[in-house]
Amino acid sequence: MADMDAFIGRLNPDMCVVTAAAGGERAGCLVGFASQCSIRPVRFVVWLSELNHTFRVARNAEVLAVHLLAREQHALAELFGGRTGDRTDKLRDVRLREAYGGALVLEEAPAWFVGRVMTRAGGGDHIGFVLDPVEWGGRETYDGPLLRLSDAVGIPPGHPVD
Repeated sequence: MADMDAFIGRLNPDMCVVTAAAGGERAGCLVGFASQCSIRPVRFVVWLSELNHTFRVARNAEVLAVHLLAREQHALAELFGGRTGDRTDKLRDVRLREAYGGALVLEEAPAWFVGRVMTRAGGGDHIGFVLDPVEWGGRETYDGPLLRLSDAVGIPPGHPVD
């Protein structure tokens, strides 16, 4: 297992914030497990912890919004990664707009997309939501560095891993 931990320790993926709205609830969380998973058609998968409030809202949502953060948006990453939606409305004090299917888009994100949930897949303690992108946008002029895992390692998780 130490060899696998060493391998994983070398990865430094972009972090993103996923937001969900369903059944009168809304939620969002910082996600480190996300990737394009198909070229044609384009598909993207985000993995949400089953312990997370966002997972409980997302499992009833038809669409999810995925947002990239700029490296300097560390406070926003701390909000979505270091607090639990079980006790905090993380979306209360951020600028939002409604997008396709009622998805909630963070206006401050340099780039975002809304994806229709196509399927879900188990993968251990996280569930993958495979998304079909249906709307996207962001700041056309932003070309700075994005928030990566190494920028977020000091954020204590809102939910423990186990």
